[in-house]
This record gives sequence, C-alpha cells and structure tokens, in this order.
Amino acid sequence: MFSGNPFWDYWYFHIPNYIVAALIYTLLGRMILGLFVSPDWHNYIWRTFTRLTDPILNAVSAITPNFVTRGLLPLVAIFWLLVLRFAYWAVLGYYGLAPSLGLQPAT
Repeated sequence: MFSGNPFWDYWYFHIPNYIVAALIYTLLGRMILGLFVSPDWHNYIWRTFTRLTDPILNAVSAITPNFVTRGLLPLVAIFWLLVLRFAYWAVLGYYGLAPSLGLQPAT
C-alpha cells in the first residue's frame, strides 16, 4: 500500500526516533523556560512541559547520583535520550534494518 515511500518502508525506525526527538526538545524547552520562571508557575505552557517531562525526569533521577540538582536533571535526561536514540539506530543498522543515508559512492 505504501511501497516506495521511505517513511512507511522504515516506519519502525522513524516513529520511535520522532517520539524520542520530541521528548528531547520538550526537555530542552522545559530547561530553558525554567531559567526564567519559578517552578510553581501556573501558566498552561509550563504545566504542559512539566506534565510531559516529569515521568522522564523521575526515571532519570532514579539512575542519577544525588549530587546532580533537579535543575540540571533535564540535561542528564537529554543525554540519556540521545544515547538511546543512537543505540536504537546502531542496533537497527547492525541488523540491516535502518534506512540508508542516501549517499552515493564516489566514482
């Protein structure tokens, strides 16, 4: 049905990759916005950022040493999500399931 479309040919790569990228950018947005607002601000944008990222930050805080402050935890979470994203790509590439970069060899 979707044959020949690179997105649907590799949907199992693109959809998780997109979700992890969206989480990374949401964490980055929370971290930057957190520099300017108080943690108990009741704006709907801040509440959305906190509701989306609190489960991730709670999971990351379980594996992060206690000397890392809560303000730096989004950076640690971004790092782990980037590692997850790269590892997923590497595993799929190892098994030949990742999409190619579309580069042609030089002649």
